[in-house]
Amino acid sequence: MSPFKAYLVEEHEGLTRAGWVTMDESQLDPGEITIKVAYSSVNYKDALAATGAGRIIRRYPCVGGIDLSGTVTRSSDPRFRTGDAVIATSFDIGVAHHGGYAEYARVPADWVVPLPSELSLHAAMALGTAGFTAALGIVRMEENGLDPSKGPLIVTGATGGVGSLAVDMLAARGYQVTALTGKEEQTDYLKGLGAKAVMFRSALDLTRIRPLDKALWAGAVDNLGGEVLAWIISTMKQGGTIASIGLAASHSLNTTVMPFILRGACLLGIDSGYIGEPYRNGVWQRLAGDLRPQHLQEMVRTIRFDDLPGVFDDYLKGRVRGRVVVEIAGA
Repeated sequence: MSPFKAYLVEEHEGLTRAGWVTMDESQLDPGEITIKVAYSSVNYKDALAATGAGRIIRRYPCVGGIDLSGTVTRSSDPRFRTGDAVIATSFDIGVAHHGGYAEYARVPADWVVPLPSELSLHAAMALGTAGFTAALGIVRMEENGLDPSKGPLIVTGATGGVGSLAVDMLAARGYQVTALTGKEEQTDYLKGLGAKAVMFRSALDLTRIRPLDKALWAGAVDNLGGEVLAWIISTMKQGGTIASIGLAASHSLNTTVMPFILRGACLLGIDSGYIGEPYRNGVWQRLAGDLRPQHLQEMVRTIRFDDLPGVFDDYLKGRVRGRVVVEIAGA
């Protein structure tokens, strides 16, 4: 293996710095599977890590990028062979183990999933952790009894990666989806993904959240946390189910037990980072099948590896819509 290019996040005197470096195979982290990276993606978590805006990195130095797809170049695990197309997302990738922003990666075999035959390496990263998280939330909610006949759903943070994908997947399954957003100019985009209605955060009075409010939602996918999640909990229908998948607004939650014991509402924590089998491979198979978004190409932008540093600020300032794929080596 020749020396290769990587985007490395380092800490110096308490400050986070990130930039281009040349690495060699000896600098890769331990693992049974070595991968030539074709594509990665950008998530809000990646922007926090690369800029130091959030204490995301748990080990310095660390190559960023929590997602990657590519081709196996070396394997000491019988489940994978040289030439296999694979996906690796989450676990410690990009936060405590060198990640996808490099031309090569080496990871533990248990973190690797075979690329479903119906997906390309590019499509896998158009989905990435965001798609896996949205799909896992839907799987968990439906395991809990949710189906379209129960009533409407709300998706918060709807223009982001997870939100956009959740709106698309749920609408395609026959749910009546209300998309909650702070970006009124994105109404047409959200309706194009299948949202039945678009609600604006500015219309919510989050200073007066009642323990039990008018029952509105049979289900919810929440990216925000905080007061928005507290309002959703108070407005769930009898037996309603909430998939809590993010904390973009706040990690705090000020609520009461009343919706849970008087309406039977369920709050499901969606751990897409460390959940193992059978969910991990099973959810990816469904992303290639019945949960594959119908409007994936409309919500994806692909950038060159060299252009990666320029997108992080857009994430932190809320200027990104949908998904960003990073072309590392290409297919």
